[in-house]
Amino acid sequence: MTTRRRKHVIGLTGNIACGKSTVVAQLVELGAEAIDGDRVAHANMGPNSPLAPALVAEFGPDVINPDGSVNRAALGAIVFSDPAKLARLEELAWPPVLATMRAAMERAEPEVLVLDAIKLIEAGIAAECDELWVVTCSREQQIARIMARNNVDRAEAERRIDAQPPQEEKIAQADVVFHNDGMLEELREQVLHQWRRLTGAS
Repeated sequence: MTTRRRKHVIGLTGNIACGKSTVVAQLVELGAEAIDGDRVAHANMGPNSPLAPALVAEFGPDVINPDGSVNRAALGAIVFSDPAKLARLEELAWPPVLATMRAAMERAEPEVLVLDAIKLIEAGIAAECDELWVVTCSREQQIARIMARNNVDRAEAERRIDAQPPQEEKIAQADVVFHNDGMLEELREQVLHQWRRLTGAS
């Protein structure tokens, strides 16, 4: 009789524009299953969003589009300028995300399951993972990536970075840290090293 190995749950996090999604894509390519908490949160903000009533009550009607989806630009303009409002948004948005991630932990089949979310530590789910992996890069890299990706100026990029806790807080709790300031292949080598450690792959 063959005994199936218990799945290994990795909590993966990192601040904005550090490269979490890139690491997740590489892990999935290697054979992991990934649950993207940020994507779940975004899906909950789509048409007929279940969050709409609470968001309107908290932030006003302008944060909801005619189709019932969340106007993320309008909401972002409100919360990224006020840490208290950002914290309130997270209180509203994260409980259903955590429920989805916990359900995935129960049913996932692959040997390695990756739980990917920017608020993994703050939401408390990191404590339920076997290891915590953090992706980091320099502030200048973050700024450049946000400006290019979101088509915003430097001041707005810095505002979004400063709305989050310092990277050092995540790094201090990490079991593994990926440094993403170089070429894509350099990041891949770091990921591959950890994958081999976990799975024994050559």
